[in-house]
Amino acid sequence: MARHRTPRLPPYGEPPVNDTVLNDLAALDGAIYAAIAATPTPTLDSGLRKLSGVADNSKINLSIAAALTLVPGRCRRAGLAGAAAVGLASFTANIIGKELVHRPRPDREAAKVAIARHVPMPTSASFPSGHTASAFALATVVGTVLPATATPLALLAGAVGYSRVHTGVHYPGDVLAGALLGGACGMVVLTVGRKLAERQRESAARLFNWQPTSR
Repeated sequence: MARHRTPRLPPYGEPPVNDTVLNDLAALDGAIYAAIAATPTPTLDSGLRKLSGVADNSKINLSIAAALTLVPGRCRRAGLAGAAAVGLASFTANIIGKELVHRPRPDREAAKVAIARHVPMPTSASFPSGHTASAFALATVVGTVLPATATPLALLAGAVGYSRVHTGVHYPGDVLAGALLGGACGMVVLTVGRKLAERQRESAARLFNWQPTSR
């Protein structure tokens, strides 16, 4: 008679593999944050602090989008689509993402982030970075519609994201997640915009090709 074997269970208290991976990633994230905090950069501190501040409430992104809408044609379409992408990214990051993850903000004092870098510490959760999500959403949409703006806007978005780590209010992982989320939101807006444009062209074609029936 075959003997029944009880399956072996992991030792008591041993975390699942997924938890171990997440813990290792969090440790790496914290180490990068600490390294940035410990690196003196007096010539960069003021500029990055100001950039982080003016990016609050998507002021930079919406200002760029608004300026584009003043120019007819592709610029106006880029501005309107960019504003839509910023709104979607901001909602997704701040209303959905932060509420789902609830990651605490970094301990800026424990990391000894230089006072010259400080901006007000937000009271919301840390993950993902809403500033970064909005900046990359705008860069994705406007850079696609107006290719000449792709590199400058991508550099601006990257600088905004880094400024959030430099000032001590986000971990690098928050910024990376925000960049990916913003890019995804931008692609969603572009896809929806293309489908709407195709439907409008089809409707216009049907209208102009319509012939009255004879009786």
